[in-house]
Order: sequence, then C-alpha cells, then structure tokens
Amino acid sequence: MKKDASLEIEYQVLDGAGLDVDFHLSSPSGSVLARDYRKSDGVHTVETEDGDYMFCFDNTFSAMSEKIIFFELILDNMEDADASDPEGWKEYVHGTDILDMKLEDIMDTINSVKARLGKSLQIQTVLRAFEARDRNLQESNYERVNLWSCTNLLVMLVVSGLQVYLLRSLFDDKRKSRT
Repeated sequence: MKKDASLEIEYQVLDGAGLDVDFHLSSPSGSVLARDYRKSDGVHTVETEDGDYMFCFDNTFSAMSEKIIFFELILDNMEDADASDPEGWKEYVHGTDILDMKLEDIMDTINSVKARLGKSLQIQTVLRAFEARDRNLQESNYERVNLWSCTNLLVMLVVSGLQVYLLRSLFDDKRKSRT
C-alpha cells in the first residue's frame, strides 16, 4: 500500500454454523488496527502507510463447521504521481475559453457520475452478499422444517396404527366358542 491512501475492508459471513467469525487487520509494522470477535459482518476503514497489510478470518472457535465469507477490499487514493495526466486531453482541444469551460464542466460531471456508479456497484455487491446469506439461511430452515414435518408424519402414522391395533384387541372375543 502507498502512504496516505485509504483501505476499507468489508466482510460478511454468508453461510455456516452461527454465522460468526473472528477478524483482525494488522498494519505493516505488525500492530493490530481492527479486531472483531464472533461477528457476522463488519466494515473497517484505515489510513494507510507504506507496506503490506494483513487481514485474517479466524474460525478456530468453531472448527467443526465451515464458513462461507464474502469480503471486499476498497482502495482509495491509490494514484501514482507518474500516472498519465488526467488533464492531458486539453492540449488536443483548440477553441475559445468558453469552449474549454464547457469541456471542463462536462469532464467534472462525467467524473462525478463515474464515481457514483462505482459506489453504486459496491453497494449492489454488498446487497447481493446479504441476499446470499439470507437465502442460505432460508434454505437451511426449509430443510429443517421438512425434516421435522416428515418425522411428525411418521410418528402420527405409527400412533394411529397402534391405536387401531389396541382398539381391535379390546373388541376381540378371547373366549373359545364351540359350536
């Protein structure tokens, strides 16, 4: 990472027992910047320094079950000083100052729309992750309801069969009749 950039990490547990996980984010110097214990989702934003950052999702408290985790890294202000000049297009345009002003306005509007579309895409991705988690939860509940419904049906059939047998045994003539 470069110095004075912004790092945002967002995560969400989509599936697995308990829908929780431990999380920590460490700086290049090794200090812990963010730590969450048994959370189902989280968002952390840090100002960066030069070096490599480390983040970890820890499921050791629930080693018997696996988890599916959605996470997204958003890096802002990562432009290089050597990058191509965003104002380089102006040298190819010849015209009056009024025309330049209109082109600058149009470029500002286009850049604003582009930034908003990028943010919309990020929000839609997060919403899709929420939807996936909710769908997994609903499917799990559906399977559980079906299992217990079948179990109840089986118990009801056994009980009704037992009741019929007991009622018939009450009215059976146990005396031996000789005719």
